[in-house]
Amino acid sequence: MSQEPQLPGMPAGQERRPRALMGAHAQRIARAVRDPVELVPQSLEERVAPEHPARAIWAVLERLDLGAFYTRIRAAVDGPGRPASDPRVLLGLWLLATVEGIGSARRLARLSEEHDAYRWLRGGVPVNYHLLADFRVAHQAELDALLTQTIALLMREDLVTLQRVAQDGVRVRAAAGSGSFRRRASLERCLTEAQEQVTRLAAERDAPEAHDPTVTRKEQAARERAARERRDRVERALQALPELEAIKAKQRQKLSKERQQRVPEARVSTTDPDVRVMKMGDGGFRPALNIQLATTGDGRAIVGVQVSPQGSDGGLAAPLEAQVVERTGQHPTEYLIDGGLATRDDITALAAHDVTVYAPVEPPRTTTSGRTAYDPRPDDTPAVAAWRQRMGTEDGRTTYRHRSGIAEWTNAQLRFRHGLQRFTVRGVDRVTSVVLLLTVTHNLLRYLALTA
Repeated sequence: MSQEPQLPGMPAGQERRPRALMGAHAQRIARAVRDPVELVPQSLEERVAPEHPARAIWAVLERLDLGAFYTRIRAAVDGPGRPASDPRVLLGLWLLATVEGIGSARRLARLSEEHDAYRWLRGGVPVNYHLLADFRVAHQAELDALLTQTIALLMREDLVTLQRVAQDGVRVRAAAGSGSFRRRASLERCLTEAQEQVTRLAAERDAPEAHDPTVTRKEQAARERAARERRDRVERALQALPELEAIKAKQRQKLSKERQQRVPEARVSTTDPDVRVMKMGDGGFRPALNIQLATTGDGRAIVGVQVSPQGSDGGLAAPLEAQVVERTGQHPTEYLIDGGLATRDDITALAAHDVTVYAPVEPPRTTTSGRTAYDPRPDDTPAVAAWRQRMGTEDGRTTYRHRSGIAEWTNAQLRFRHGLQRFTVRGVDRVTSVVLLLTVTHNLLRYLALTA
């Protein structure tokens, strides 16, 4: 009988077992044994429960037209190279990850190796984190068309209608840091340094005697690519600066001379020129993007989405409603928006398409004239005057109260269920792809819930 291994410093002959077992009445405990070999003849099909969301997601994907995702594949039968990974599989993996609030490509790649549900969706298709990350941000047009397909699927089966649509904006933290914002002088200096770095790396590549022998050709190409991308970002930041400087100039015109000095100079991020510093829901100011969503009252499906670098919501209602029409072919009957979206130009534009707008009315600045907020003003258009009178009635205010139950519920789903807390990609185009994937997932879940 072999002896148990002794701990360092333990006297020879002392048993390695708990003190409680050394008495007359030793305890009987089932201990972990991890070395036996087990043969379990079981397939992936048997490992995933019939009611698992992965099966429902795959069943819906088989009903949708995903032909646009296959147009970029160049691998041909009997041709050189290895076969391409099935886009339907990659999309299914991202949909399941989004359902579970996972937004990391590395984590998704790891789950595809370890988790039975993800392994079932993968079905042996080759995947890695780089492939998954590129797939999510490289198919913006395809994801946009897929969102339209999900809306058509819901409307074709009379699960949602456009009788009542609510729009709301949610500001989401961007990947850029607060310290990446620079003024014009700093941006010009950064551009000079970035251009010098690009030139220096190109010279090292062309002159073998100046090349570091410890750096491989692949690493050298990666350095050059990173330097060019940094230079391009700084150039974009400088191009975006005049617009922000004009906004700052308008702000100074409305203030007194003393307060004009307090308006800071315009700044743009060198890591993501598309983002702006915005006031967040907690009252703080951070780099963010403005995500606008249009949600149906019945069914709570998303029928419109827009990613905007604009800090305020003013002027974003009419463009998103036009997108809803483009996706569905019809105008909403009732359009519920909050006070930030309710500009007189947008209200007039929506009323021209027989869209009834419900939005809160700002109280008058002075009450000495006896005029209430619901009385028409001399410069109001007929549509704006009708909106004021409508919101002065109890029916108008009652209808508007439904907005929070529609729009805020959707925002909460995306934020706390699907992980829309902070973007890990940079650029409006890439962020739009991520948001489109979130909205497609949301609509597919609504379809599964409404048809259950």
